[in-house]
Amino acid sequence: MRTGIWLVGARGSVATTVLAGAAAIRADGAPPTGCVAELPDFAGAALPELSDLVFGGHDVVDVSLGKRAEHLVRAGVLPASTAQLVAGDLEAADAELRLADPDAGNTGPQAAEIERLVDDLSGFRARHELGPVVVINVASTEPPCSPQPAHRNLAALETALCGRSPVLPPSSLYAYAAFQAGCAFVDFTPSTGARLPALHELSLRTGQPYAGRDGKTGQTLLRSVLAPMFAQRGLNVLAWSGTNLLGGGDGATLAGQGAAASKNAAKRRVLERNLAGRVDGEVHIDYVPALGDWKTAWDHVLFEGFLGARMSLQLTWQGCDSALAAPLVLDLARFTAAACRAGAAGPVPELAFFFKDPVGDVPHDLATQYAMLRDWVPR
Repeated sequence: MRTGIWLVGARGSVATTVLAGAAAIRADGAPPTGCVAELPDFAGAALPELSDLVFGGHDVVDVSLGKRAEHLVRAGVLPASTAQLVAGDLEAADAELRLADPDAGNTGPQAAEIERLVDDLSGFRARHELGPVVVINVASTEPPCSPQPAHRNLAALETALCGRSPVLPPSSLYAYAAFQAGCAFVDFTPSTGARLPALHELSLRTGQPYAGRDGKTGQTLLRSVLAPMFAQRGLNVLAWSGTNLLGGGDGATLAGQGAAASKNAAKRRVLERNLAGRVDGEVHIDYVPALGDWKTAWDHVLFEGFLGARMSLQLTWQGCDSALAAPLVLDLARFTAAACRAGAAGPVPELAFFFKDPVGDVPHDLATQYAMLRDWVPR
């Protein structure tokens, strides 16, 4: 039985790279480089094949996936030969993408918007006779969500959703609709998503799993490896500072203080959990439009060694965020679909390996997270 993947932000750079990459691998036009699910540790696991994935999604823009792919070719993200190879697949995927209203949920009862989203998800499943459907949020980052009484339990939230005032941010509307439609939910962004008590309750009531948040693709991936190294060698980290230079839509979104706050909090948390406390230093995100779909991250680590000798590590990471994120989105789609088939409900902490701010009380060092994932998948 085929598996449905519904992408929120389906015409963005990450989603377009996901769709093009999956089609290219299926056509033997590209190797599955960066796909964790294809590693020998997961050979024989009961994961859906890439050929069994069917894609749909929502976006607030209606630019065709073909045009988006052309942009990614000019940016150096997609090879021109790959874009030509998958042109037909992208055209077919366009038929399953729905235009989302950017003001939906802000101009009337949010219950009505949730009903529309549920209809889209249910129609997608019925048209393609799908088994599990996984909703994955790869849209722009939201500012942090202000706590409201309605977030505390499902009964209060159901009442509030019928009122005129917005009670949920867009990412949480999608989480609600996903659970209501019998779908799993994964948040690849730092947005609120399913991380509210009322939505946790709904996931358990409907028997659906969720995971997130904020995909670990660059600077924080390195921090989750390096911070444990300092701790395990007994070296005292005195300060850890970082700067990110971002272009593209992600950079423009994170130029706002509200959206950047969510991401920076997750970056700091990785250090705090691995180094057993708060460390001096800040993370800065600067928008550099000329970088396009590429990013540069710089870290400066000041640490103290034997007899108080002070030393430093400086590290620069340059990469393409879409190319780093896309294989992880495919992995999460396949692992979460397997969790659905196994009857999982509620948070899936074993997917912590993929996230800066994972659900559950889990370790934040990459090696332990990988071991958790490897041991969990066969079950």
